[in-house]
Amino acid sequence: MGSGTSWLTIIFMVFSLLLSSIIAGGSDSYDPDALDALFHSLANQTLMKHHTGTLKKVPLPSNLSGMEVSVIRLRSGSLWNRGTNTSIIKIPPRVRTLHYVKRLAIVYDNLGNWSSKYYHIPGYSLVSPVVGFNVYDYSNLTSLGDEKITLITRNEPIVIHFPNVEAKDRQVTELKCVEFGDGGSVLEFKNMTERNVCVTGKTGHFSVAVSSMPMEKERVWKWWVIGFVAGAIGLVFLVSVGVIIVGMGRRMKVKTMEKESDTAVALDTFWVGGDKMPSASMIRTQPVLEHDYVP
Repeated sequence: MGSGTSWLTIIFMVFSLLLSSIIAGGSDSYDPDALDALFHSLANQTLMKHHTGTLKKVPLPSNLSGMEVSVIRLRSGSLWNRGTNTSIIKIPPRVRTLHYVKRLAIVYDNLGNWSSKYYHIPGYSLVSPVVGFNVYDYSNLTSLGDEKITLITRNEPIVIHFPNVEAKDRQVTELKCVEFGDGGSVLEFKNMTERNVCVTGKTGHFSVAVSSMPMEKERVWKWWVIGFVAGAIGLVFLVSVGVIIVGMGRRMKVKTMEKESDTAVALDTFWVGGDKMPSASMIRTQPVLEHDYVP
């Protein structure tokens, strides 16, 4: 009864996925969360037939041809001691789950030529397939938990190797590692430091992107930015020099006035009512007789 119900659920999800793709066909938009839910159900069916520690390919409906999904079931202790590897994703030892679970399952997926339908970044083009992995609780050995489990890395990061990056004419500094979150949102966007390799500490979906702006326009745009920044710096410099020159001129004028006031003859002052007024000294020229004759 349980198995029949599971298959009905899967059929319903596939039908819903097909319907949403047809409806969204005009806008070229697909739902990555619905795709994750479908992979979860299909992986759950696959795990019922296989043992712990063996990576198994998950059969997909024919309408999803070009995608690849696989699943592996592990004990938490095995993940901690040995980690686990696929040809694309390497989870190192000393990785644990945020909340302890006895057993867990990792669902890996590679969207292949469907990548740009489910994930896209304005102004950038994906140059590698979107690959990802999610971790679920599998402690009861009957079905996968519904909630995604968070991993915590201790020493080494999780390494993602992209074997097919369609950007051989681009320098590694032009390549961007992209991490997608729920709903296809961009969680992290950073420079690639080693060609075809990205590192992370989280589960999710990942790809490599380059700017979709033509190289010549990109160079012109960069020069415009450099010119604008240089012009702004130059303007600030000229204004600063002008302020300094004006300030120095004022200080020199004040010093000149002070020097002149030091060399000038000081006037006496006297009070008129409540006001202090300047007053010249009463020194008159002594009279000189024109003749010695005194009458």
